[in-house]
Amino acid sequence: MEKPADIQFHIHELLSRRWSPRAFADQPVEREKIQSLLEAARWASSSFNEQPWAFIMATTDHPAEHQKLLSCLREGNQIWARKAPLLMLTVAKIHFDHNGQVNRHAYHDVGLAVGNLVVQATAMDLAIHQMAGILPDNIRECYSLPAGYEAVTGIAIGYQGDSKNLPDSLSERELAPRSRKSLREFVFSGSWGHYPEFL
Repeated sequence: MEKPADIQFHIHELLSRRWSPRAFADQPVEREKIQSLLEAARWASSSFNEQPWAFIMATTDHPAEHQKLLSCLREGNQIWARKAPLLMLTVAKIHFDHNGQVNRHAYHDVGLAVGNLVVQATAMDLAIHQMAGILPDNIRECYSLPAGYEAVTGIAIGYQGDSKNLPDSLSERELAPRSRKSLREFVFSGSWGHYPEFL
C-alpha cells in the first residue's frame, strides 16, 4: 500500500513515499539490505564527526534475541512490532570523545543517522516504523549499556504486510490519511511567528 505525501512543493520521491506502517509481511530482510541500511547510517554527518550512534539489532531468524529486544518496547508497540523481521534500538553516546564534555547534539546526530537509514530503506522498498515507546531501563539492563550511553528510539523494519492483519484500532490508523503542519506554522523570519515573505 502506498501513502504518498500530499506535498505543497516538489520534494524527492523517496521522501514523499516514506511513511510508517505497522503491518509487516512474514518475509525476512536480506543480509545485503541490512548492510546497506547500516552503511547509509554510517555516512550521516555529526558534530565534530563524533558519530555518537549505536544500533542494537535482532531478527526473527534468532527468536530469543528478537523476543529480548521486543521486551524493550512498550506494550502498545509490541502488539504489532513482534511481526517485524528486523528490530533495532538506537543509542546515543552523550559525551564527546575529544574533550569529555556533554554532547548536546548527540540525539540530533542519532536522528541524522536514522534519517539516512530511513531513506535507504524506502529506496529498497522496505517498510520502517520508528518508535518513541521504548523502555530505557529495560534496555540498559538487557544490553548492559555502558555509562554515558542513552537509549533513544526503537525501529521496526521489514516488508509491508496487510493492514487487515492488525487489530481494528491499528488498522484504522494504518489506512488514515497522512497529514502535516503547514510551513506557516514552523518557518519564521525576522521575528518569531512571522512567515518569510520570500516564500
